[in-house]
Amino acid sequence: MDAKGALKHYALVGLGFALMVAALYMVFIYVPTDKNTGAVQRIFYFHVPLAWIGFLAFFVVFVCSILYLTKRDVRWDTIASASAEVGVVFTSLVLITGSVWAKAAWGIWWTWDARLTATLVLWFTYVAYLLVRHYVTEDSQRARLSAVLGIVGFIDVPVVALAVMLWRTQHPGAIIFEGGLVPSMLFTLIVCIVAFTVLYFVLVAQSTRLKNMEADIRNIKDIRMD
Repeated sequence: MDAKGALKHYALVGLGFALMVAALYMVFIYVPTDKNTGAVQRIFYFHVPLAWIGFLAFFVVFVCSILYLTKRDVRWDTIASASAEVGVVFTSLVLITGSVWAKAAWGIWWTWDARLTATLVLWFTYVAYLLVRHYVTEDSQRARLSAVLGIVGFIDVPVVALAVMLWRTQHPGAIIFEGGLVPSMLFTLIVCIVAFTVLYFVLVAQSTRLKNMEADIRNIKDIRMD
């Protein structure tokens, strides 16, 4: 990484850190406690941004997979791989925070609600994507199979997003668009979404750099063996 690239990276990291500190302050101190559900509602400010990042991450996988199959440029495959890893981590956190919230709101950790089930299917799909990347050893075959799975798997994203409108579910609807949040709650949510979005780009950029370095090391080893 050159000096200019390093400066941009550290600036993004600094911005992400500042936004995350601001988000934590707003979630636990600034925003009022919900009158109906109490303190557990604060999970909402993490749960929704985590879900947003999961959708964003898998959308990036979808786009980069198409670009890889079109251009056969390994750079797109690398970005798709990095984004999928971050997406799986964030979707795992979505399922965990959602279960904690469900226990407080519904009295159970899990129910086969349409949105919850679709989210679990999405998680399994991209875990399978990562397994393909791990177990298929030939580079071009791994990239092709991963790209196809990354494209097909994205079909479930709009299903998750629209589940509360397509089926009767226990999961609450889009209260953001229904005017169900007071201004301070909405502002806090926006700050949290921006903070987690910056964190996503930091993690993907770092993971992409590490994967490129690993590829360079493998190439050097192959040259020396020849």
